[in-house]
Amino acid sequence: MARICVFNQKGGVGKTTTALNLAAALARAGERPLAIDLDPQAHLTALSGVTINGAAESLYGHYRDNKLLASLIRDTDRGWHILPAHLELSKIDTQFGKGPNILNRLKIGLVREQLNGTCPVIIDCSPLLGVMSLSAIFAADKVIVPVSADYLAVKGAEQVEKTLNALGPVLKKRITRRYVITRFDGRRKMSWDIFNSLRAKFGADVCETRVTESVSVAESPFAEKDVFDYAPRSRGALDYQALYDELKSNNFLRPE
Repeated sequence: MARICVFNQKGGVGKTTTALNLAAALARAGERPLAIDLDPQAHLTALSGVTINGAAESLYGHYRDNKLLASLIRDTDRGWHILPAHLELSKIDTQFGKGPNILNRLKIGLVREQLNGTCPVIIDCSPLLGVMSLSAIFAADKVIVPVSADYLAVKGAEQVEKTLNALGPVLKKRITRRYVITRFDGRRKMSWDIFNSLRAKFGADVCETRVTESVSVAESPFAEKDVFDYAPRSRGALDYQALYDELKSNNFLRPE
């Protein structure tokens, strides 16, 4: 299965929510995914119901202490595993620099330890384009870019497109990506204008599925649950199930 990075340089667009609910959809399909939290804020770790006793038990221990990734994986009661984050990850840039050894360390670890094999990997990123986000993109087969239905988010998507295109020659491939509209309100003309604008700019790279702005999606993280556990019959659960179905049907969940 593919290693998928959920990334956007703009915050507040539903990045962690999308990573959480995509992992949950994969788990519901019996895939038993591995979630990797590369955001020092560690929101995905908290939403997974996992607690750790310090930075050494997080991915920071892999970078600082050369711990095997497998030794840091924690089981959850949600149907997936997680490599947890810690605030100390914010120091990686200054402590270890931005050289290729650091940028490729996560990818090398995943491949060397054969951690994803038939197991899909979902990587949640910080909104900052630093070592952690670049490491996620380098480690991933493909990238999902959540874009909320507002004007500034569209400008942010254009910046993401430039970033991914600039990284293409470094990785010696075009980075396969999908843009997912979040916080969509079909009653608002602006939401449709933004969706159509993205389709005009990025064509088939924009998912047909749109995640509606809904109470269930907004409230489920507060309850520390994914939307399927929180409100399985809600509009939000239907939308994220539809997103999973769309990504599966067009083979986005398979490796290159």
